[in-house]
Amino acid sequence: MVHGVDLHGGQARWYRNRWVRSPEASAHLGASPVPHEDGGWYPGSGNTNVFAHAGRILAVTEGSLPYELTGDLDTVATRNFGGPLPGGINAHPKFDPSTGEMHVMSYGFDNPALRYHVIDPAGELASTVDIDLPAPVMLHDMGLTASTVVLFDLPVLFDLELALQGVSLPFRWRPDNGARVGLLPRTGTASDVLWIDVEPCFVYHPLNAFDDGDRVTIDLVVHDHAFADGGEPLSNRPRLERWTIDPQARKVLTETIDDRGTEFPRADERLTGRRHRYGYTIGMSSSRDLGALGDDPRTAVRKHDLVSGTTVEVDLGAGRIASEMVFVPTDSAAGEDDGWLMGYVYDAARDASDLVIIDAHDFGRPVATVHLPARVPQGFHGNWIPDSTLA
Repeated sequence: MVHGVDLHGGQARWYRNRWVRSPEASAHLGASPVPHEDGGWYPGSGNTNVFAHAGRILAVTEGSLPYELTGDLDTVATRNFGGPLPGGINAHPKFDPSTGEMHVMSYGFDNPALRYHVIDPAGELASTVDIDLPAPVMLHDMGLTASTVVLFDLPVLFDLELALQGVSLPFRWRPDNGARVGLLPRTGTASDVLWIDVEPCFVYHPLNAFDDGDRVTIDLVVHDHAFADGGEPLSNRPRLERWTIDPQARKVLTETIDDRGTEFPRADERLTGRRHRYGYTIGMSSSRDLGALGDDPRTAVRKHDLVSGTTVEVDLGAGRIASEMVFVPTDSAAGEDDGWLMGYVYDAARDASDLVIIDAHDFGRPVATVHLPARVPQGFHGNWIPDSTLA
């Protein structure tokens, strides 16, 4: 299901939710299936991310094709960008603000285990690089700089036995498989990937990456493990780190930015692939673990100044659980933190959710709150989609 709020002229005009019309959802609703283009491992439910490209709103689950949605959130069809996309795409495309291209990965259960796709500004598949790996790994996200794609070959492996048992996320933690990060030139081929070993860990979400001379710097949330201890996909205290990848020395230098439990990193996407100063994450208030909700659940929105090395946070209050926050600039020429953070916050006292808006520059209590009539489940990812980006 996809949820949306329409903002216009300083007012919230509507809130609505709609089923993404996967075959399963269509059958449940007694409706005819929507047209399906060729591609993907399976149809998917469109439940992981929603974004816009080439004038279309797209909802995606990794391993499947994205579903095109109307501005009213009705489902049109799946799209393969002119294909083929045999593995679909993963949930986190990167959009180059200079070229208008969409860069995205897919992963599979045999070789080529990874595919790197570039979708042009018109929404057509422009190129694909097939990459073999020693084992089938989960690759939820990637990094992108002006020159380089950052790949992760980390020890969360597809497990056929779990898949045959019907487990929805059939992955296991296998640290003996090793861990490494790869640098692929954006104009290169699979033979150009430079792999560098790192300590076993898992990364769901980078914040941003950029070129720094001959090195690549990437800020990202690092989990000590994932899908360990009975299959739990998260570790209790993921931390925000900066990795400086040195291809000449074949080393990765790590620096902890914030060691408190945190996730869902975001930045000003006008700076995707370029040096950034600010980043935003969601975490537990004070220093509690992500798994330590207990009887007093509460979350904080954090702003990280990566130049001064400081972090400030807004505690959203008891019983209020935030989803991912998205940065929205005041206009196209605005400064890096001149804008707002927007996201859904579940309020246990109302058993419903709010759309919360925080001034990203004068970081403090929300400047506006839209009380929604329903609970928005603690989902995954969303985005601000201005009308001007749609066809």
